[in-house]
Amino acid sequence: MRTRPTLTWAAPGDPLPRTSHLAEVAEVLADGRVLVLTGAGISTESGIPDYRGESGSLRRHTPMTYDEFTTSAAGRRRYWARSHLGWRTIARAAPNSGHHALAALRASGRVSGVITQNVDGLHRAAGTPGVVELHGNLDRVICLGCRRGSAREELDTRLRTANPDFGGTASRINPDGDVELAEEAVRAFTVVECLRCGGILKPDVVFFGENVPRARVERCYRLVDRAAALLVLGSSLTVMSGLRFVRHAAKAGKPVMIVNRGQTRGDEYASIRVDRPLGAALVELRSLLDPVPDAAATP
Repeated sequence: MRTRPTLTWAAPGDPLPRTSHLAEVAEVLADGRVLVLTGAGISTESGIPDYRGESGSLRRHTPMTYDEFTTSAAGRRRYWARSHLGWRTIARAAPNSGHHALAALRASGRVSGVITQNVDGLHRAAGTPGVVELHGNLDRVICLGCRRGSAREELDTRLRTANPDFGGTASRINPDGDVELAEEAVRAFTVVECLRCGGILKPDVVFFGENVPRARVERCYRLVDRAAALLVLGSSLTVMSGLRFVRHAAKAGKPVMIVNRGQTRGDEYASIRVDRPLGAALVELRSLLDPVPDAAATP
């Protein structure tokens, strides 16, 4: 059974109190064993937009859903034509100061693990080990028939060969790796099939309306159970795939901290809510925990 895609969420009442100060978050981190859950807000400073921020892509487009991709050849052609251009921007994106600061917090032992809802691979690129990519990663492709996995680079080479005259011009990259593209360019695009069985190829990511693999969900629950606290970074928590871990932590009596721009669907479960851009906030958190000695004061 597939879940219905949750694209938007409206706050039920007035915003709960938020702060711009990070001292309380730093105090919890200092004790260690803090599990981190990240969303699109941590990657916006790397040039990858989010879905629901002030300039989020949901204001202008509806992302691909699992049902449309699996039942509509036209839908798949549209996705792959747009993604053929867009994923290159994702692949070229570099980790920002927030990714690097979080990697340092993980290396220091204060962060016990990282779960990300992002599909851009930037946490791994920043050197954070053992990241659980809840929604998969755009750098992999899976066949829906024989389940053969392959590298996105391999598919890119095949699509270039099948579309030697493809001249689409991309505009406005979207968080799922596709772009806005003229319909005539989409219609001219040729989609390729699985080399092994001729089946449908799909990016190895969780589309809207698709379930996260159960084993991956259970792994995340275990990480929450082992942690002393949960820190959410840059996620509106609109979709249940991330919100469930916040609820699970709160039900177990663990502190929940949220650093995000604007309200989130998980605010009611949080004891600390910080409204800050992620890059600067994470750099400050790292400096609060590991102050750099004043060189002028060093004898």
